[in-house]
Amino acid sequence: MALTEKQEVLVKESWEILQQNVPEYSIRFYQRIMEVAPEAKNLFSFLRDSDEIPQNNPNLQAHATKVFKLTCESVIQLRERGAVTIEDSTMKHLGSLHLKIGVTDRHFDVVRDALLRTIEGTVGEKWSKEMEGAWGTGYDQLAAAIQAAMKDGAAATAN
Repeated sequence: MALTEKQEVLVKESWEILQQNVPEYSIRFYQRIMEVAPEAKNLFSFLRDSDEIPQNNPNLQAHATKVFKLTCESVIQLRERGAVTIEDSTMKHLGSLHLKIGVTDRHFDVVRDALLRTIEGTVGEKWSKEMEGAWGTGYDQLAAAIQAAMKDGAAATAN
């Protein structure tokens, strides 16, 4: 699915805002995930042994940054190439990791919503249906690629 130049610009602008305070936005992101799916806490090694989302956790911040950045890059790739292209070894690793820890399709939906709501809360009045559509499409394509890698990994394990 091709995205417009304007959608790419909107995503890049919002990514610049997110980068200004990743620690704060990563906490918001994980709080939203835990509000909707408290059981997902056990999927994250850096949250498993805590009763609440730890402030200033470098692992949490690093993971949130990866999610935000990969989604942003996915939008840019959709604009430039018409598809999300991630190095095969990286995709296999992501698929294997998500499969190993028990991520389900529902978890991808929860993360999608948390991502969009976090960005919406971060950019405030700059939020628009077009920005939401661009981030959502980028995330959907990235999630589909990870899910495909998970299925390939499960099939390889079954054989």
